[in-house]
Amino acid sequence: MSLRHYLRRPPTVTAAEAIRLVAEENALVVDVRRDFEWRRVHIPGAVHMPLEQLPTRCLELPEDRLLIAFCTGGLRSAGAANLLMENGFEAVNMSRGLIDWRSAGGPLSN
Repeated sequence: MSLRHYLRRPPTVTAAEAIRLVAEENALVVDVRRDFEWRRVHIPGAVHMPLEQLPTRCLELPEDRLLIAFCTGGLRSAGAANLLMENGFEAVNMSRGLIDWRSAGGPLSN
C-alpha cells in the first residue's frame, strides 16, 4: 500500500460510536491486523482482511454497508479506510482501535 494512504486523515469514529454503528446500523468492522493478532483476539462478526491483502481483496466487501476499518491502535486502519474510500466504499477509521474497543466494553472473541 502506498504511503499516500497514510498521509490523509480519513473520517474517524470512536470505539463507542463503532459499537453503536455495528449494533444499530449494520456497519461492518474490517479488521486489517495480521493473522497472529486476529487469532489472539478479534471482534465477533468482523471481517478479517490483513492490510497487505486489502488492495487485492477489498472488492469482496459489501458495497451497501458502512465499513469500519480496525487495527490495534488506529494507524494501519487509517490507511485502510483511505484505500477503501478510494475504491468507492463508505468507510471510516476507528481511532485507537483495539485499545478503545476493549475500554468501551465492545465484545471480543478468541
